[in-house]
This record gives sequence, C-alpha cells and structure tokens, in this order.
Amino acid sequence: MERERVTHTLPPIFDANSRVLILGSMPSPVSRAVGMYYGNKSNRFWKAISMAFGEDLPATHEEKIAFLKRNRIALWDVLESCAIQGASDGSIREAKGNDFSVITSVAQIRAVFTTGKTAAAYYKKFTGKESVCLPSPSGANCAVSLKTLIESYQKIAAVVKDE
Repeated sequence: MERERVTHTLPPIFDANSRVLILGSMPSPVSRAVGMYYGNKSNRFWKAISMAFGEDLPATHEEKIAFLKRNRIALWDVLESCAIQGASDGSIREAKGNDFSVITSVAQIRAVFTTGKTAAAYYKKFTGKESVCLPSPSGANCAVSLKTLIESYQKIAAVVKDE
C-alpha cells in the first residue's frame, strides 16, 4: 500500500470554556469518511472517555460534541497534513502541524493530552512542549485493556474537575 497525501478535514471541537485539549495524530480514513473523530467502531476512545467521566456512551455526532463541551474538552489532531498509509501512524511522513492558536487564543487550556506516542512525538516536535501521553484507543492497540484505557483517561477528568 502506498502512502497517500492527506489533509485534515475535520474542524477542531472546542469553545471558550475548554480547559483540556486532546490531540490525536491524524483522522483515520473511516473517521474522515464519517466526519467525526475516532469514528472507527473498533476505536475505544468514546467508550473509554465516557466511562472515565462516569457518563453514558454518546452515540451521535451531536451527543459526542455535547459530551466534549459539557466536560470542557477540546478535541483535534496534531497534524494538518501528512503522507500516510491507511491509518498507520508508523507510516507518517512529510508531516505538517496544525496551528493550535486557533484553540488557545479562545480557550484557557490547562493541559494537553495526546492519544498515543506518535501524537505526543509530533506535538513535541511542532511546539517544543510536552503533553500527557495516553495509550492509543485504537482497536489495533490490543496490548492495552479497556480497563487500563479508562484508568488512563481518568487523568483528563481529574484536570477538568479540579477547575
């Protein structure tokens, strides 16, 4: 499979009340097709984060956006564009970072979390800043149990609940 040049097409989800920024690397082909972050049914992001906050799993796009805003979470990706094979973070080349001031000029972000090592590495590369690196919620990351994922994502809840 050859690398395809991909440009990020999903807008960031945030508002002025956002206090935490969660960043993935680049939306998967499935996420781009359905128009929502972590849109692949095998991805455990929505299940883990809703359980970490003690809430029901949001089902629709609107419910997911409402969940994020209610919990003061901004959601986006580190990369604006890259060459990538399918959804394989390990295949990313020619990466260009997003401009996070789109969010930080509006919201007082207290902590940045990244969903996986690739997102953390690119965030550091493009900003010079550290993030809290959480395990990837990808279904391909079967080495991390859902229980461990939920426990890790509870760090996000701790930040916004301390506000």
